Amino acid sequence: MGKGFFQVPTALNETVKSYAPGTPEREEVLATYKSMYNSSIDVPLYINGEEIRTGDTGTMSPPHDHQHILGTYHKAEKQHIQKAIDTALEAREKWANLAWEQRAAIFLRAAELIAGPYRAKINASTMLAQSKNIFQAEIDAACEFIDFLRFNVEFMTQIYEDQPDSTSASWNRLEYRPLEGFIYAITPFNFTAIAGNLPASAALMGNVVVWKPSDSQIYSAKVIVDIFKEAGVPDGVINVVYGDPVMITDTVLASPDFSGVHFTGSTHVFKDIWAKIGTNIHNYKTYPRIVGETGGKDFIIAHPSANAKQVATGITRGAFEFQGQKCSAASRAYIPKSLWADVEKFLIEDVKSFKMGSPEDMGNFITAVIHEGSFDKLAKYIDQAKNDSGVKVIAGGNYDKSKGYFIEPTVLLAEDPKYTTMCTELFGPVVTIYVYEDDQWAETLKLVDGTSEYALTGAIFSTDRYAAAEATKALENCAGNFYINDKCTGAVVGQQPFGGARASGTNDKAGSYLNLLRWVSPRMIKETFVSPADYRYPFLGE
Repeated sequence: MGKGFFQVPTALNETVKSYAPGTPEREEVLATYKSMYNSSIDVPLYINGEEIRTGDTGTMSPPHDHQHILGTYHKAEKQHIQKAIDTALEAREKWANLAWEQRAAIFLRAAELIAGPYRAKINASTMLAQSKNIFQAEIDAACEFIDFLRFNVEFMTQIYEDQPDSTSASWNRLEYRPLEGFIYAITPFNFTAIAGNLPASAALMGNVVVWKPSDSQIYSAKVIVDIFKEAGVPDGVINVVYGDPVMITDTVLASPDFSGVHFTGSTHVFKDIWAKIGTNIHNYKTYPRIVGETGGKDFIIAHPSANAKQVATGITRGAFEFQGQKCSAASRAYIPKSLWADVEKFLIEDVKSFKMGSPEDMGNFITAVIHEGSFDKLAKYIDQAKNDSGVKVIAGGNYDKSKGYFIEPTVLLAEDPKYTTMCTELFGPVVTIYVYEDDQWAETLKLVDGTSEYALTGAIFSTDRYAAAEATKALENCAGNFYINDKCTGAVVGQQPFGGARASGTNDKAGSYLNLLRWVSPRMIKETFVSPADYRYPFLGE
């Protein structure tokens, strides 16, 4: 065991590289992309450090080139899930008892591997697997993932340093133990950083993990596995399984040693998991921690005092970066009538200027949505808008899945503020605008608050400080991350802890110490230096 009060390196946000023409990072990532595109990989399950190939396989393809096969992955059977659980529990004793600085060193090493030798590979894999343009890949797979790993180590030390008061007679100490049992991490397709952080944050605090990545993200998840292995994560600490999500979840939740779920995904799935945990509650050795970040129906509202060009840019970036496939993406906007003509002009100009296609062409701002199911859902809503009265397509509205799942960024204008696309989470490049009368500002704030079951992100644009303050108060319950004069996406680790409430999740704020607190079970130790030898208190005297 180490002797000393160790100070970890100060966490700093990773600098985003530009990938401008002629830069070495641009050339490296393009060469890596081409190499990976022209190769084929076979992704096994990873259980206790063992690579398991079941023979029951699925294929992986780029969403922007869906006939091209990048490789195959192996699907687990129930026996493999049970093995992953048993393996994790076996690994727990050594891992939980490993000195914290040793765990910290592993994940700090992982951060440096991503910043250096793995940067092009993890970015290229994200471009291929999730059709992110290079900027979206860089801010996610490289920078945000690095930030999670670095800042989580710093947050861990802050937690450990939080100790109760003591006196000369007794010493009070708090131990922050890992949870008793194992953690189940379920990660989404849309952020490689989230896919890495959900298992890593729990493991950093001394927990062992069974991790199920999204079927649509296995290709880049394989790179995460390689990084964790090279960084020195011991066998059995993070076990990785793929396959039937219902079977995997049911097997995990049936275990009496299940102690928590770290989830990012759909609200419906999260509620189902919560219900199953409730059904099984009498079987568990402890009350499981339930941590989830789910959907959003995120908004932008402009005050009449706002700058029209800034509002349009906020909508353009907030709604259409990564094809709107962010739980934080702007999908409804409320614009005052006095600003609408200018906002509409700027917004249409922006959408018409977009180039769309493969992320290999770095002139493309827009690429494909994740899979055919998403494509078909979005096309259905666009077609419905074309046929409905009271709503019109003012930009975009086309789609094509012959080569890739391409949905043209689409702007709808609705006369009804409760039109379906103002209320329903679409998770794609579609934003619906409602134009309100300038004198209806206060009423519109109530409308924004009451329209959606979600409460993840939202933004107000205003140059009137009274209006900004009024909106901040009126909308306090409908956005866990609220932005003033900025788009409603782009939370940075250590700067804007991320999460929402209502149907958007448990608001445990990834990218802060608050999330890590969910993965520890504090133990209070009081040590008395001189123990009493007589039960009698002074009040008993004659």
